[in-house]
Amino acid sequence: MATDAPPDSLAGVPYYLLNFERALAWLAQRYDDLFDASERAFLGTFALLPQASRALLVRMLMRKGALFRASRLSYDEIGCPLQAAAPITALGWLDPAPHLTLDDLFTLTTRPELLDIFADALALIPGARGLRKPDLLEALRPFYRAHDEHENDAGTARPLSAWHRHTIDCVFRVDIAPLCERLRLMFFGNLQQGWSEFVLADLGVFQYEKVAFGLSSRAFQQRADVDVYLALQACRDELDSIETFGSLINSEVESSAIDELVDRVQRVEASNSWLEMRRAKLIFRIGQYCERRQMWAAALAVYEVCTWPGARHRRVRVLERSERFDSALALALQAAASPEGEEEAQRIARMLPRLRRKVGEAAVPVSAARAAERSMLILPRPQAPQSVEYVVRDHLTCESAPVHYVENALINSLFGLLCWEPVFAALPGAFFHPFQRGPADLHAPDFRARRAGQFAACLAQLDSGAYRETILRHLSDKAGVQSPFVFWGMLTLELVTTALDCLPAAHLKLWFERLLLDIRGNRSGLPDLIRFWPAERRYELIEVKGPGDRLQDNQIRWLGYCVQHGMPVRVLDVRWADEVLEHAVTNPTVDATQHATFDAERTA
Repeated sequence: MATDAPPDSLAGVPYYLLNFERALAWLAQRYDDLFDASERAFLGTFALLPQASRALLVRMLMRKGALFRASRLSYDEIGCPLQAAAPITALGWLDPAPHLTLDDLFTLTTRPELLDIFADALALIPGARGLRKPDLLEALRPFYRAHDEHENDAGTARPLSAWHRHTIDCVFRVDIAPLCERLRLMFFGNLQQGWSEFVLADLGVFQYEKVAFGLSSRAFQQRADVDVYLALQACRDELDSIETFGSLINSEVESSAIDELVDRVQRVEASNSWLEMRRAKLIFRIGQYCERRQMWAAALAVYEVCTWPGARHRRVRVLERSERFDSALALALQAAASPEGEEEAQRIARMLPRLRRKVGEAAVPVSAARAAERSMLILPRPQAPQSVEYVVRDHLTCESAPVHYVENALINSLFGLLCWEPVFAALPGAFFHPFQRGPADLHAPDFRARRAGQFAACLAQLDSGAYRETILRHLSDKAGVQSPFVFWGMLTLELVTTALDCLPAAHLKLWFERLLLDIRGNRSGLPDLIRFWPAERRYELIEVKGPGDRLQDNQIRWLGYCVQHGMPVRVLDVRWADEVLEHAVTNPTVDATQHATFDAERTA
């Protein structure tokens, strides 16, 4: 489906309506076997509506919520919203007089309008007319319960005309919205993207790789898959609500809500791997919530049925917090013997000595891996607030040895440019629509295996020397195209050329192999700065730590990997000169050599 047509490609048809109709045509072509009667009826009937009615409905679908005031639906291409709404209302897709709760009313009206609507009530509340809108709502709740002439319930709902008897406005509720949300989900394969993606692509704000879509390229292979996604999304929304209000309810109610939610999630039967991944991640989130709330029994029960990476070491932690040290140690030893990855191995190694002490076992000597070189740099505090990484970059940079702040961007980008073809391979279950930044199975366990031959061919270029031409060609040909690995805002031809001159192909291959081992975990944690010596065709990676900052686990893992493979990498601890001087004055017994300034860093 083309997405680069200009907004006025069909004279007289609003661009957003044209794009929505493109999406419906895409869905009709690929999902007819999954539609029910109501969805087929919508697609057929929508096309027969007057253009103004279709445009009005799409305008509302693109905006947040399902309630809209007619007076705020003023669009030149639509004209009178009441006239445009009439055919939609006749179909039952739009309710022109929905009942509104007090909260609905506050969402739809301005503060001056509310002062008019509740003039009598506010006259009985001291200082109410000076309150902000949120405070005004809370001030009215108890009054409304006591004085409502219809029902003694703050949730009483009624049409706008019953709330505001002098208004000539009306409110529309889009009752067809749930069906359209389902269609949006089927098109995008997620509920994070919206119809505005078309507009952003048309305007050139985002560019996407053009992937060859077959009729089998769709997110859902059976109708039940859509139901599973929506059921899991409802559970995610419920968890969000519990996280927001959990601390405001008693522990028994909270515990009961968690138990019911876990039961609902487990009863959802996911029939494909990516939906199962969504369910596993949701269960993991529930376990994390239980941990934060110190609901140890609930957390343990959740993690025991969770297959999301990290659930096992969380179980060890919960067992320890529950003072079940023998069980915690047994599970930790099991994990240490067969870790699911570097992160679990690192965390378990940190837990084991402590757990052994708690069960009375003797400490087991562990040979520590060689750490990255670490040194201190004392600098004047910058006059204006500035990131410590930029301060160090500017201090170390000289004509013969430029320093760049790259963090995770450079190595990920070089990988993405070299391996562009396998990342964007049109495999089943990878690409569903024209607005994907990357494949849907990017974090799936078999992501690399499904593209093994293509990745092997790309990495083999690092042995033959062909990688340089491939990276530079993609840097030019794919400029600005969305990618899960390439940071276009940071890349320049000069930076990439210098990197290819100074970074050994063997080191690139090692970095890329590690990325492919765990894309989710290893795309971050890389050192902040890179220093090049172009004349000598060498480099150095530098992790910067400002005052009070410490190495994160993923940074420690990357540093250890680089040291293990003999790559030039180190940690630079930065201290501000005024703080060092103050510390030296207040602690005169401290050896002044501990605070030596490493000015030699500039030319090392």
